[in-house]
Amino acid sequence: MAHFTCEVVYRGIFQKNLASRICRGIVFSARKAGRWGIAFGRYGDSPQRNGIPAKDFAIVADSQEELEQNMARYEPQEVDVTICVDDTLAKGVESWAWYGLQPINRLTLPGGTVLMTSLQPAEDLLKDIHKKEAAYTLALVRAKASFSGLWVYREDHTEARVLGALARIKPDFLSLDAVCQAIKDAEWGSEVKVASARKAHERLETRPVNITEGNAETPFSFEKPKWWEMREGVSIPAIPVGKPMEGGKGYVPERNPYFKKFTTRTMRPVIDFDKCVKCTLCWLQCPDSCFNVTPDGLYDADMEACCGCGVCEAVCPAKECITMVSEAAFDDNASQWEAWRKDKDRYRAWLAAKVSDKAHVARSHGFRFRGQYAQELKQDLDTGGMEITTGIPGENADRKTP
Repeated sequence: MAHFTCEVVYRGIFQKNLASRICRGIVFSARKAGRWGIAFGRYGDSPQRNGIPAKDFAIVADSQEELEQNMARYEPQEVDVTICVDDTLAKGVESWAWYGLQPINRLTLPGGTVLMTSLQPAEDLLKDIHKKEAAYTLALVRAKASFSGLWVYREDHTEARVLGALARIKPDFLSLDAVCQAIKDAEWGSEVKVASARKAHERLETRPVNITEGNAETPFSFEKPKWWEMREGVSIPAIPVGKPMEGGKGYVPERNPYFKKFTTRTMRPVIDFDKCVKCTLCWLQCPDSCFNVTPDGLYDADMEACCGCGVCEAVCPAKECITMVSEAAFDDNASQWEAWRKDKDRYRAWLAAKVSDKAHVARSHGFRFRGQYAQELKQDLDTGGMEITTGIPGENADRKTP
């Protein structure tokens, strides 16, 4: 008897339905091949929040007994394949249910596979993926991250591509014919999606990763409170008052000391402090109080608190003052204001490079304007669609004052 287990790591809400389709597709493909399968989500990830990493799982087994044996787990402790449908999650996973940073390959078995949708080179992804004390394979489906909302679904064939790639990785459990039959019979399936699955199967890129490769940083963690240290009963403590930033000037809000939001972002704000008009709107509207008020009255986004929602960019009245840029373009959480204060010319050059990188600026959580979805569908689905938001620094850019 044998079994196959995989996890799908995705962005809460934005990719909830995508992860569900992938896992259901795995189960239905297994049934087409005469095997047993089941899919389920991680209990602690519900209710979900926008952008917060979450997980679904799928298990396939040769027999019902084998499946039931592997079902006797709250959460699998190891998986044959980790499927990651957003490459900014390569930096790790800090989910709603997991305190601390979990490397994306933490559950991947030695010799297993991390399957990722990405347009980045494997070498760039390995700068973010933490080192693992066992060799594994990095497999890439060439596509940009597929985002939508709770009530809509982005029909860009990502689910079909992932299933086609999975048939290449685990052909002994998911044959390509079984996958294609499952896609064809699904309520969301079509012959065009079957063709996409076959293309992904044929074009899948794989690269062996040895134990010396990867990000050598130690993932963020902290000691969890003991049961006798917890409060009795139910209490909701008030948010403590913040403190001055330095020299009695400025203001730093109090924040959650444990939930750092390192991996909740798909984008982050890049700020041109020379264009800031000190209107306070970003500080007032940020749902996570991520902005520090600097001693000179500017607003610096704390990257340990920012979830990358983009509200600051949307409400900022100054044209090109705040630009949301893909999280994949950054290697640290350093203060932008400190860098600007230390060397303004160098910071301006850094800023110009970031906001002119159209591949990164073009990224979005979903749709920035009515009709964007229809326009993207017209593009070549094999390349993940043209980046039609290129050149739009923010959804209100045209209405901002120069």
